[in-house]
Amino acid sequence: MQDSFVELLKLLLPEIIVNYFELTSYKKGEEILHLYLKEINSIPKEYRENKLSSKGFFNEITVQDFPIRGHQVYLHITRRRWFNKDSGQVVFSPDSHRDWNLVADGTRVTQEFASFLKEISRFKA
Repeated sequence: MQDSFVELLKLLLPEIIVNYFELTSYKKGEEILHLYLKEINSIPKEYRENKLSSKGFFNEITVQDFPIRGHQVYLHITRRRWFNKDSGQVVFSPDSHRDWNLVADGTRVTQEFASFLKEISRFKA
């Protein structure tokens, strides 16, 4: 059942969300769907040689994604951070490991949704 749930999420959410986040909860209103996601506890490959310990999460960000069945969709995303015991610094998944270009520049919508809106606006009369 879990595998089919993940396959369904792949059809509904950006790929990076499905690959690196877990759905922790959701709230469904009459016209809005809120999905709460936390980054999985997977050490970035750049830091696999270091001694890391999970040190909580960054502040949650909220972005809008494609509507689903007449509901506006908001993704509440919380990224993980680790403490690097070797360097004494807090580290996180760098852009080279995970493509964090999730939010379109200057917006609070996913990159895919922004591209979609831009494309359909070309066809307005």
